[in-house]
Amino acid sequence: MNKKDLRIVFFGTPEFAVESLDALIKNEYNVVGVVTMPDKLAGRGHKLYQSDVKRYAIAHDLYIFQPEKLKSEDFLKDLRSLKADLFIVIAFRMLPREVWQMPRLGTFNLHASLLPKYRGAAPINRAVMNGDSETGVTTFFLKHEIDTGDMIMQRKIDINPEDNVGDVHDRLMHLGAEMVVDTVNSIIDGTLTTTPQPEGNFSPAPKIFKEDCRIDWEKSSIEIHNHVRGLSPYPAAWTIVIEESGRPLESKIFQTRLTDESCSGVTCGTLRIDGKRLLVACGDNWLEILSIQPAGKKRMATEAFLLGYHPSIMR
Repeated sequence: MNKKDLRIVFFGTPEFAVESLDALIKNEYNVVGVVTMPDKLAGRGHKLYQSDVKRYAIAHDLYIFQPEKLKSEDFLKDLRSLKADLFIVIAFRMLPREVWQMPRLGTFNLHASLLPKYRGAAPINRAVMNGDSETGVTTFFLKHEIDTGDMIMQRKIDINPEDNVGDVHDRLMHLGAEMVVDTVNSIIDGTLTTTPQPEGNFSPAPKIFKEDCRIDWEKSSIEIHNHVRGLSPYPAAWTIVIEESGRPLESKIFQTRLTDESCSGVTCGTLRIDGKRLLVACGDNWLEILSIQPAGKKRMATEAFLLGYHPSIMR
C-alpha cells in the first residue's frame, strides 16, 4: 500500500491538531474527510466561531463533518460512506465505540504526554504546573477507556525551568506532527509495533476550570511559580488584588520570578514594592510578579501596572 491508497479521516479541533493535519496534507497523504466540533457563538459580540481545524480544512478544500452527536445515524452513515482505512484523532472529544472501531486499520490518537502519565484533557498544563522536568507525546490505538490503549510511538522533550505552557505546547505540537506522519508510515510499510501501557501509577490531567486557576498564596513560592507557568498564557492564573483604597481587582498573573528572600512571619499575600519591583509573600519566600493583567485592561509589565495602581495585598 502507498500513502495515496490509504484513506484517512482526521478528527480534531484546536491549533494543536492543525499542525498534524497540515503535515499530512503537505506530505500528500489521502485525507478524505475531517471531523471537527460544530461552530459556536463566542466573544462579546457573540460571533460564530469556527474551529482552527475547520478553518484549515476550508482553506485546503477538505470534506468537513461537524456532528452534534457522534452516535447520530446520519453521521455514522456518512462516515461509513468514506470507506476510510484509518482514523486519526488529535485534541477532539471521546469517540463512541461505533466510531473508533469503524476503520479496518483502527483509530490512533496523538496525546500530549508520556502515557500512562497525565491521562485526561489538560496534560500539558498539568506537567508544567507540577514542575515536571520532561514531557512528551504518545501515539496509541483507541480503546473504550480514555487514554489507555496500546502505545505505538513515544518521544520526549525537556521542560526548561522558565518555560510556560505556551512554550511547551508549541514544541509538542511540532514534535507530535512529525510523530503522526511516522506513525502513519509505520502502518503503511508494515513495521508498526505496539506496547501495552504499564499498569499502576498514572497522574490524572482533568480539564481546567476557572477556580483551578486561582493562586493560593499560602503555598510555597516554587509551587505558585509553577502554577503560573502552567497556566500562561492561557487560561492564566489569577488572584484578587486589594488596592490601598480597599477596592478588589481580579487580575491575571502571567509571569513570576523566584527569589531566595524568606518572608517568614509575613502574612501570605502581603505585597512589597521595591522601586519598580512588586513582590508577594508566599508560604516560604517572596515571589516577584513580572507580568499582570487587571480586569478590563491589557496585559502589562509590573512597572506599568505600578504607575496606575496602588496594590496592598493579594488574596
